[in-house]
Amino acid sequence: MPDFAKLAAACTIARGLSMDAIHACSSGHLGLPLGAAEIGAVLYGSLMRHDPGAPRWINRDIFVLSAGHGSMFLYAWLHLAGYALSLDELKRFRQWDSKTPGHPEWHHTDGVEATTGPLGQGVGNAVGHAVAAKMLAARYNTPEHTLFDQTVWCLAGDGCLQEGVAAEAASFAGHFKLDNLVLLYDSNDVTLDAMADKTQSESVAGRFEAYGFEVFRVEQGNDLEQLHATLDAARASKSGKPKFVEVRTLIGKGIPEVAGTAKAHGESGAKFIDKARKALGLPDEHFFVSDEVRAYFAAHQASLHQQHEAWQKTYEAWRAAHPAKAAELDRAFRGEVPADLLDKIPPFPADAKLATRKAGEAVLQVVAREVPSLMGGSADLYGSTFNYIAESTDFEPATPAGRNIRFGIREHAMGAILNGIGYHGGLRPSGSTFLVFADYLRPSIRLAALNKMPVVYVFTHDSVGVGEDGPTHQPVETVMGLRVIPGLDVLRPADPEETAGAWAAAMLRTDGPTVLALSRQALPLLPADVKTRREGVALGAYVLVRETAPLQWILIASGSEVQHAVAAAKDLGPGARVVSMPSMERFARQPLAYREEVLPPSCTRRVSMEAGVTLGWHRWVGDRGIALGIDRFGASAPGNLVMERLGISAKAFLDAARSLT
Repeated sequence: MPDFAKLAAACTIARGLSMDAIHACSSGHLGLPLGAAEIGAVLYGSLMRHDPGAPRWINRDIFVLSAGHGSMFLYAWLHLAGYALSLDELKRFRQWDSKTPGHPEWHHTDGVEATTGPLGQGVGNAVGHAVAAKMLAARYNTPEHTLFDQTVWCLAGDGCLQEGVAAEAASFAGHFKLDNLVLLYDSNDVTLDAMADKTQSESVAGRFEAYGFEVFRVEQGNDLEQLHATLDAARASKSGKPKFVEVRTLIGKGIPEVAGTAKAHGESGAKFIDKARKALGLPDEHFFVSDEVRAYFAAHQASLHQQHEAWQKTYEAWRAAHPAKAAELDRAFRGEVPADLLDKIPPFPADAKLATRKAGEAVLQVVAREVPSLMGGSADLYGSTFNYIAESTDFEPATPAGRNIRFGIREHAMGAILNGIGYHGGLRPSGSTFLVFADYLRPSIRLAALNKMPVVYVFTHDSVGVGEDGPTHQPVETVMGLRVIPGLDVLRPADPEETAGAWAAAMLRTDGPTVLALSRQALPLLPADVKTRREGVALGAYVLVRETAPLQWILIASGSEVQHAVAAAKDLGPGARVVSMPSMERFARQPLAYREEVLPPSCTRRVSMEAGVTLGWHRWVGDRGIALGIDRFGASAPGNLVMERLGISAKAFLDAARSLT
C-alpha cells in the first residue's frame, strides 16, 4: 500500500501547480485538475505500471485524459512522476512552443498518450489503445513470455460521456469485452455552462452497465484510501468486462468560492488562488514542490524502473526464442513498410475492367501479406467496401489476433479507435465506409492529420456514380471537403493500376493519414504503361497521354473522370495532353520544376473534370481554364445516366476544350 499521507501532500502540490500555471497565463481550466487530483495521485503514485524514464516502453499502462481541457491535471502529475516535463515548462503553460499546450498533444509531450480536447475523442482513443494491447498480446505473448498485459486508464467527465463518439466507443468496448480498459468517470454534477442536471437525467453508470461494463462507484472520490481500494479492485477484476468507475468528486476543490459550481470549470477561480493556496498550506512561493513529495516520487520511479527491468529480461528471453517474431515486432513499432511494396503487387490483366474498390480488394491482400502489422476495419460495410483481409479472421473476444474489426455502424468511434490504435504503436490502422459518411468521422480524421498519424481510410462509392441510392449517398462535396484538412492526403485513383499505386503510396507514407476514394462502378485500364500509372500516383499528378504535336490543350481529371479526358483527347487531336491528378496534395508538394513539367505555364487552354464540386480546381486550370464538375446535389437514377445528365462525359470535356481560345 502507498503512503497515503504523502499522496495527500502530493495532491496539495498538484493543486498548487495547476492554480499557479492557470493564473500565470490567465487561461485554462481549474475544475478538473483540482477536483480530480486524488485520481492522479492514486494512478501516478501507486497503481499505474509505467516508467517515466522510458515513456514509450511498449508494455506500459496507458493513461488517456479524455477531458483534455483539464490538461494541467496531466502536466502536474507527469512532472511529479518524473517525466521529462520541467517546472519551467509548467510555468510556460499555453505559451508558444511550450511542452504544455492548452490541450494535450501526442508526441509533443512525453507521457501524453493521445491528443484530446474535442470531448469524447479520448474515450474512443482509449478503446483503440485497449484493442491494440489485446491484438499485440494475442500475436506475440507465449506461455513462457508475457510481453503485453497492459491496463488502459481513461479519465472522462460528463461532457465526454454526453458526446456521441464516446457512446459509440463504449458500446463497442462492452460488446468486444475489452477487460483491459478502466474508464474513470469524474462525476461532479457540472458541465461547462451549467449544472449537469440541466442537460442530462439518465443514470450514466446504468447506461454503461447496459453497454456491458462492470460498474464500480467511489462515493468519496477525494478520499485517497477509498479511491485506491476501488481502482485496485477494478484493475484486478476478472469479470471479463471493461470497467466503469464513477468517481464522485468536488469540481474546483480547494477554492471554496467556486467549488462545486459551473464557475469552477474554467479559470473563474483563478482570482481566489492566493487565499486558496494559503488555506491549502502552500507557501508564498509559486510553482512549489516540497522535498517530501519529490522524494516520494523519486522512490516510486525507482520501483517502477525495477518493474520495467524485470519485464525487459522476459522480453530479451522472448527475442532469443523467437528472432523472426522479434524482427517483425521491431518493424511494426518503427512503422516500417517494404520499400519495394509496389513491386510486390502483380499487374492487372490487360483487359481488366474493375471498380477501384474491387481492385483495392485485390491489392489489399498483397499489402496485408507484406505488412503484418496492417489491420483493417469496416463500419458494417465489408461487403461493399471490400477491404477484408482474407488471410486473417475477425477481431473478437475469442480471436483477438484477428486483423479485421467489425465496428458496426459507428463511423465516428471507428475513427477515434483507429487513432487510438495508432497512438499505441505496433499496428498500422485502416478502416472503411462509404465516402459520403466521411463527415461522420471527420473530427477523428482531423486529429489523425494534426498528429501526423498514418491511418488509411478506405472510402468507397466515391461519386454520383453510386446511382440509384440518390443524393443522400452521392458525395459531391466530400472529396474537396477532405482536401482542405492540412496534412491529409486524398487519393482518387482512376483505374486498377493507379489503385495499386495509391495503396502503396498510402502505406509508405509515415507522416500523416491518407484517404483512398474508390469507385463503385467499373473503370477501364488507362493507356499509359503500368509503371507510369503506379508511380505517378505518388507524385500526385502525371502525364498520362502526352501530346505528339505542339501542345494546345491540357485535360486534367481524377478518378473515374480520367477515362473521359482520354476519350476527349483522341478527338481533339495530337496537340492534347491528358494529366491524371489522383492527389492534389501530393502534387502540390512536388518541386516547382516537376509541376511545371506536368502543367507547362505556357499552355493556358486547360480543362479539368471531377464528379464533384469545382471549388479548388481553378488552382490547376488557371483563370483562363474551365473547371467541369457538379456544383449541386445528385439524383436517384442509374449511375451512368446521372453522370451524363450532370455533364460528366467525354463530350462535355471536348466541348469545353474547343470553347477555349
